[in-house]
Amino acid sequence: QVQLVESGGGLVQAGGSLRLSCVASGRTFSSYAMGWFRQAPGKEREFVAVISGSGGNTDYADSVKGRFTISRDNAKNTVYLQMNSLKPEDTAVYYCVGGRTIATITGGYWGQGTQVTVSS
Repeated sequence: QVQLVESGGGLVQAGGSLRLSCVASGRTFSSYAMGWFRQAPGKEREFVAVISGSGGNTDYADSVKGRFTISRDNAKNTVYLQMNSLKPEDTAVYYCVGGRTIATITGGYWGQGTQVTVSS
């Protein structure tokens, strides 16, 4: 069983930055692909970014490319999402997710979510 705990959300003005963190329990963190999804009010949950277990492969939603960066520190069992140039449309609950592979990540473990609110 893997538990994921997100932190770092909050209220920020448009154009600002936030860094989300997700700490995972367990001793096999480096074997898990990790990712971030988000869900805005009244909308479906959507993919944001993903990173392979080694950190060598990443992928991003088109809407965040060039603004968000996903990274991980396997020594700290932590994955990060650096969010720059935030826009009001980035407002959502952000969820950390971990799975055995990038392709099957949504069937893995989910955190409880952290709220990000971007004011205009």
